[in-house]
Amino acid sequence: MTQATTVRQAVILAGGQGTRLRPHTDTRPKPMIEISGRCIIDHQLDWLAEAGVEDVVVSAGYLAEVLIEHLESTAHLRSIKVRTVVEDEPLGRGGGLRYAGARLPDPTAPWYALNGDIWTRFSLAELTRRHVEQEAVATVALARPRLPWGVVDLDESGRINDFVEAPLSPYPINGGVYVFSGEILAELPEKGDHERTTFPQLAARGKLAGHEITGYWRAIDTAKDIREAAVELAAAGRDGGSTDAGHSVDTVSTGATPAATRPVVAEPPAAG
Repeated sequence: MTQATTVRQAVILAGGQGTRLRPHTDTRPKPMIEISGRCIIDHQLDWLAEAGVEDVVVSAGYLAEVLIEHLESTAHLRSIKVRTVVEDEPLGRGGGLRYAGARLPDPTAPWYALNGDIWTRFSLAELTRRHVEQEAVATVALARPRLPWGVVDLDESGRINDFVEAPLSPYPINGGVYVFSGEILAELPEKGDHERTTFPQLAARGKLAGHEITGYWRAIDTAKDIREAAVELAAAGRDGGSTDAGHSVDTVSTGATPAATRPVVAEPPAAG
């Protein structure tokens, strides 16, 4: 990849069953969950198109026919080309990436990959720039979500200074968005999880990079996430903004390390 490279293709992993989202996922796959009346996957496709992506392969599994029908019926609303593939057997996330990535228009060129349950807006151009600068095979978008608990701020003697409600995580997490160089296909497992195989191997060789994002990020895993995302997006604008498109961003994952450096002790969430 060169500094001038614009990534033109992407894969969306959309095969998960979303068991923690039931009954919302009883009749539709997880990427079709609606936040304020809009499907996650529709938001993702628009975001990718704004970043210059032209071709997307969607890897479907659970209720694949429902997802395919939705994508076909809404195709006229998009400029981006979308192809859906269905695994003959469950391949795991790493195997799913390899299977879908091999069916991109140019598997040897760089590509983005997204988990189908992520609602996010940040600059994919900046993610790609970090990937190029680090000469990586894979670069992971890193988020700092808010902890689901309040924490207790202690001084060095063990006295409590303050209680902090739902602070940002002191550690970045895998945000479920990646940019890959073409050679990633040979590194991905035919079956299994790339986070347990491919990524540790790349890290050992200095070929795995991370990029802390500045922008809105939330994984939609539970009914609570649906409700909270709707409130957050109502405050930030319908989709959370996009730095690639030049819109303002109301951050949930800021990419900034929390200011407090003293020990903290987690307290359980409030009942209900």
